[in-house]
Amino acid sequence: MPDDLVLSEDDEKAFEEAGIELCGGILSGDASSFRGKVYSDIVEAVTNKSLYNDWLPPETVMEMSEVLSKHTPGELVTINKKVSAYDDHTEDEMVGLQKFFRVCAERGLGIIGWS
Repeated sequence: MPDDLVLSEDDEKAFEEAGIELCGGILSGDASSFRGKVYSDIVEAVTNKSLYNDWLPPETVMEMSEVLSKHTPGELVTINKKVSAYDDHTEDEMVGLQKFFRVCAERGLGIIGWS
């Protein structure tokens, strides 16, 4: 994982413009961060990739985005109910999850795991 990762103003703007509605990260509250624990089961069930990594490189995030986008939000809700203790996610949240990964993929961003 690169040590000097910082989102550019354009990256932050892309997240804001996407209108992503997800559970925010601890002390973050911005659109470029979310509580991975809450979405880890659905993400892993669909993409076979864990959010419990210190670093997910851009290539991996792009693959994850592509797989997530193959499902409708309703399908993701159904899968989530089967695999997660956090089973009350809505279709709107699943749209937000897809948007989050799409913005990351389009901008060539990786994901840093919270530890």
